[in-house]
Amino acid sequence: MKNNLQHYKLRYPLYLLAVLMTFITAGASAQNSNTDPKLKGIHEAMQQIIDSGNMSGAVTVVTTKDKIIHVDAVGLADIAGKQAMQPNTLFWVASMTKPYTAVSILMLQDEGKLNVNDPVAKYIPEFANLKTPSGKPADLTIKQIMTHTSGLGEASDADILKTKTLADLVPLYLAVPMQYEPGAQWKYTQSAINVAARIVEVAGGMSYEDFVQQRLLTPLGMTHSTFHPDRTPDAPRAVGYVKNKTTGVLEPSPMIPIYAGTDGHPVLGNGGLFSTGPDYAHFCQMLLGNGVYNGKRFLSEDAMKMLTTIQTGDLPAGFIGGHSADYGWGIGVAIQRRPHEGVGAMLSAGTFGHGGAWGTQAWIDPVRGIAYILMVQRPGLNGDAAEVRRIFQQTASDDLKQQGM
Repeated sequence: MKNNLQHYKLRYPLYLLAVLMTFITAGASAQNSNTDPKLKGIHEAMQQIIDSGNMSGAVTVVTTKDKIIHVDAVGLADIAGKQAMQPNTLFWVASMTKPYTAVSILMLQDEGKLNVNDPVAKYIPEFANLKTPSGKPADLTIKQIMTHTSGLGEASDADILKTKTLADLVPLYLAVPMQYEPGAQWKYTQSAINVAARIVEVAGGMSYEDFVQQRLLTPLGMTHSTFHPDRTPDAPRAVGYVKNKTTGVLEPSPMIPIYAGTDGHPVLGNGGLFSTGPDYAHFCQMLLGNGVYNGKRFLSEDAMKMLTTIQTGDLPAGFIGGHSADYGWGIGVAIQRRPHEGVGAMLSAGTFGHGGAWGTQAWIDPVRGIAYILMVQRPGLNGDAAEVRRIFQQTASDDLKQQGM
């Protein structure tokens, strides 16, 4: 009896917490239910995942090149503060920054200021001395660094935190051995994308942050997006959560310091952007529009073809276990070669996009003319191969078909 009583005392607070969370998230859904999503099946599907205790909330967006046809916010952005998720809630989109770096590179190519086949050393002379593991000159190209086939080494977060500019990162990357011979394999490489961001600065004549702001965020009407979330402390922001393995309770996850957007540290082209679902949809609309948004051309047709064409040959790529052969890499984006079971079942061949470390996803199906944007802040829950992503995309696809779209 004593052991049973102790067991009850341990479990009872957890039971009360679970009940309390159910009421809180239900209340949040009531607060943000006035969005009246067009694709109501998505709302119900996301609410079921929230009710299971696996995430606190989500923002979902579905768009064509001309019109955002679905926006929905469900659950909580901040559990402790009981703040409901809203369409304009800010998310750290992490590696979903990389396509912005890619588009920036291609904009400069359109202007004749660089070519993706150029050697990196043309813009960053220190790279002329870089050697491969076999001792040969690396002769890295911009295309290799944008497709994760460069073999460039990585720097530690601790060392990156000591830097102030993107230029300061270059010696760190050159001080570590290369990982493999360039072009020999596909391996996700954070350092390479930051080198590309530095090339944007050199060729573009302004900071990477200013280039993205002036050439993409502002003209695309991405008014909530920023590299410095702390400068707008009143803006609603989603807290990142991890699940406690013992209690099953969602607990806040600390922000990775190098991506926090703190003044005095470099804005990183591999993962520094914070954005909202509708804001990111504007970027996707430009890509769905073959480089055009609201009548303004951002990328030439040739640049769009390069962005969305596999540049990595037959090399297996991506993060979807058992399906690496179904993916290749364009300039800064993953490209699905063919439909496959799971997250790729409802997507056409040629679908391209990117995910982020804390659970954000954006995938663009040019055949159907649809982009799917899912905003979650839950490290470890919603990777590229995740069931949450599959449920969202499949539900959206089914709802669209029912409406003749």
